[in-house]
Amino acid sequence: MAEFVISEQDIVNAICIDQARKHQLEPEQVEVELFYDDDDEFSAEAFCNGQKQILNSFNMIQAIRLWIEEVLGQDPYAAGIKLLLDREEGIIASVH
Repeated sequence: MAEFVISEQDIVNAICIDQARKHQLEPEQVEVELFYDDDDEFSAEAFCNGQKQILNSFNMIQAIRLWIEEVLGQDPYAAGIKLLLDREEGIIASVH
């Protein structure tokens, strides 16, 4: 698999798809906010049916793997995924 970068919006979309599946909703019914801090690094909050789900880096990468498989049609385990904080682009994922 060639190296590429997944945008912040696509990470949000991946989490929406993942959480929608888990809660039997449509992805449009899920709201996601991404976070970075020096202690916990990357995390996300997903709001589904009025409930907040907290996702850590591992959960976020699992959602990205689902997105790679379903949206890009590629093997999600054929590459490494690393979450990064970019000053201009926000939270992105490097796939290599």
